[in-house]
Amino acid sequence: MSETIRYNQRRDPRREWIARNRLHPEHASVLAEMGNGGASEWFGPNGVVRKNPRAAGFIGPNGIKRIDRSGLQQGGQAAATTAAPQDSRRTVTIEDPAFLVAVVPDLTGGRLSGHDKDLLGLARQMADADGEHPGAVVAIVFGEHKEAALGDAGIDRIVHLDDEVYAGFAPEARLAALSAVEREMAPRFWLVPDSPLGGGEQGRRLAVRLGERPATQVWQVEADEHSATGWRCTARGAAGTSDITRHLPRVVLALAECAEPVSETRHAAQPVELNQPMPDVLGRIEDMGEVPVDPASVSLAEAEFILSAGNGVKDWEGYHHAAQVLGAAKGASRVAVDDGFMARDRQVGASGTWVSARVYVAVGISGAIQHLQGIQTCEKVVAINLDERCDMVKRADLAVIGDAGEILAALVARVERYREQQQENRDAA
Repeated sequence: MSETIRYNQRRDPRREWIARNRLHPEHASVLAEMGNGGASEWFGPNGVVRKNPRAAGFIGPNGIKRIDRSGLQQGGQAAATTAAPQDSRRTVTIEDPAFLVAVVPDLTGGRLSGHDKDLLGLARQMADADGEHPGAVVAIVFGEHKEAALGDAGIDRIVHLDDEVYAGFAPEARLAALSAVEREMAPRFWLVPDSPLGGGEQGRRLAVRLGERPATQVWQVEADEHSATGWRCTARGAAGTSDITRHLPRVVLALAECAEPVSETRHAAQPVELNQPMPDVLGRIEDMGEVPVDPASVSLAEAEFILSAGNGVKDWEGYHHAAQVLGAAKGASRVAVDDGFMARDRQVGASGTWVSARVYVAVGISGAIQHLQGIQTCEKVVAINLDERCDMVKRADLAVIGDAGEILAALVARVERYREQQQENRDAA
């Protein structure tokens, strides 16, 4: 009888929609009222239990653990209720580690990417497995970086190699440096991001140099008492259609979302100097420098900076001028493509191109579910829109509310003024 009453009770479609929309400002309060807190489960109209696949810690259909990078569900609560100062993290200092876990982050653009942070989370998981004899995470950083708080990502020691010989594409010099770290520190594990940004190639070169058979495309690592290293890993195989489980080797090339990023502790990130000087390498590869590339010729799947236009753009000439001044690749929503304003190969979304840009600027795009699916791996999303309640604004890391044409014109003017000042300073020097 109780079940019949439950199934036939009056529904509130708006509350059910808010419960499914993790970006809605009332999402956490509605879940609390429905009695499921952060579980994100509710009864549908036919009595079927619905589950929110975007809930923190949800295991996807292929066994992949979904990671919420927005911070909205830390602890199962909304960001407004869990926003805590940085100094609330527990400070951890490991003076005498039992072993070392070496990580070589990509640090694209001098900053830790989401992939790097996931990898450091995996390293932290392995280093902290034995509470009585913890290990330390050592990061080998090449070149100049812009990160002010590397310890927040879980790093205990930093080997910073800031010589010009490591600038640009220098696989031979970097491999020699990693070999020197191996000889002096002898890490128990080497973790490298399996990415096309250099980490994948570097990790494979390192494995050959160390005489190890690496584990590539790793997306999960678990403790295993029967393994010689104490761990086993699950990796993608057969072009991603099947999984391979094996004992974890010393060299690991891991995919994004292989582990949760560090969020509750702050580590020392102490600089470490190697006792022996770096070996001189007679390289057979010479980096001739970067070649200017027209952003319009870059495919959307490879673009790092995308300026995407939607139905809210009325001044298309101003939009094209803004993309040229900013040096951004052009993207578009399906509506803009169907209306003939942009070519079909510029369409972003599940029905177009899935993008993974470092910065994605959505101009006049409301945020249909297919479009949001296509930008889910973008690191930073900026929304320019008149509607402050649209889904794109809720998804964005930064939202600017106003007329798209006016905002783009002001942005272009500011950029041009800044470049003129820079040129004047160079001329004066």
